[in-house]
Amino acid sequence: MRQPTMPSELPSGELVTRFAGGDLDNAVLSELRAGGLECVSDVRARYEHGRDWWPLSIGWIAEGQVPALPGAVVMAKSVDDVVRTINIARRHRVAVTPQGGRSGVVGGAIPLTGGIALDLTGLSEILDIDEISGTVRVQAGCFGPELESKVRERGFTVGHFPQSFDLATVGGWLACRGAGQYSNRYGKIEEIVRSLTVVLADGQTVVTGGRGPRQAVGPDLNQLFVGAEGTFGVIVEATLVLRRIAEFESRAAFSFDSLDEGLEACRRIVQRGARPAVLRLYDETESQRNFDVARCALIVLDEGDRALVDATMSIVGSECAQATTEDVSLVERWLGHRNDVGALAPLWARGIVVDTIEVAGPWSALSEIHDRVTSALRALPDTVLASVHQSHAYDDGACLYFTFVARPTGDYEQYYRQAWNVASEATLAAGGALSHHHGVGRNRARFVRDALGSGFGLLEKLKQLLDENSIMNPGVLGLGGEPW
Repeated sequence: MRQPTMPSELPSGELVTRFAGGDLDNAVLSELRAGGLECVSDVRARYEHGRDWWPLSIGWIAEGQVPALPGAVVMAKSVDDVVRTINIARRHRVAVTPQGGRSGVVGGAIPLTGGIALDLTGLSEILDIDEISGTVRVQAGCFGPELESKVRERGFTVGHFPQSFDLATVGGWLACRGAGQYSNRYGKIEEIVRSLTVVLADGQTVVTGGRGPRQAVGPDLNQLFVGAEGTFGVIVEATLVLRRIAEFESRAAFSFDSLDEGLEACRRIVQRGARPAVLRLYDETESQRNFDVARCALIVLDEGDRALVDATMSIVGSECAQATTEDVSLVERWLGHRNDVGALAPLWARGIVVDTIEVAGPWSALSEIHDRVTSALRALPDTVLASVHQSHAYDDGACLYFTFVARPTGDYEQYYRQAWNVASEATLAAGGALSHHHGVGRNRARFVRDALGSGFGLLEKLKQLLDENSIMNPGVLGLGGEPW
């Protein structure tokens, strides 16, 4: 069974927890073990399951502080293991935090209130590949590379390649409503999923969807759980749509005098119906850092049937006719480091605070969102830089992906919290969406009420209906517990 990879090693010696947590009641542990569950109570292993890839926690780890300590870690090997764990937790009103690769960067897999860390990586089987329909049925604990390797043997791809591809599981993709780097062509995870099997907080197992590519039989129940981050139940299995492996690829690179000019070109491209798999625009700071280009670089890659790719790239070329053509090797440079997540820990260890904030908004508001967020971040004392790129584009808008770097002279946690406060408030004030694909977790939970407005009350009602005792990942999404 493959184990998750964390951004840094736990330091040797005594560790302390940043938040609540601790030992489970012996009666709960005894019941877990009597139920035939693999229950890990070793303190070191529990500390390992008390964290994920939330950048702030890297700083804590360097100081010997782990975000949380679950009372026990249950290593589920089957759906029945998940059912039994949930039923025991429900009877004792113990919190359950579902965990896969723990590659999330907003703290959603951290068992902040202790309880049970439910490790799903043992549910890693690929159950069926339907080559005629082009679908795959897979368990939620399967890691992306293993799934992609198996379907490629049959001539297919899932087409879902988030930056955390090597670290994340299928269940994590779904729980956080993820988006892959080729999603303009293949769709986001909510467009790829066809069916889910979910274990609810009352121990009931439900299956949603699965009877075709679309059905008009009430609301799409798949979408109730996609993006719910384990607060409504535990996703244990999914059916995903597949695509044939691309037979042809084409690349291009351009640069613009300003980010606004580049955004306008991207808008025209997608509104003409072109969907290049990759359409990424960088501001001057990120262009210089990534490509040694002193202007705003745009990289484009498409793949698929040659006739479709040629048509797409023709539209791209037409809409970028007034831009400067750059060497196509810029695309290869991006491909070479697009999944590199190893730089975070060394920076935090040197006292440098760095993180990314991805939001979304309509084309008409993107310029204002960009100006407000970067201005707010740069206005904070100790900020070294605030930069941005556009990573995913739609007919009506796009994702803006901000990076901030700081050298705090005081409390780094206070600076970090302020940075997220001002960036989130600026985004919402300009009419943008709080998150595009990283989800909410714990880091953004305090903003969800404002982000959803009157819709938040409905979310609370759904939580009460599906999890009346608030045992499922309490606090995440601002539901069932205090946000961080």
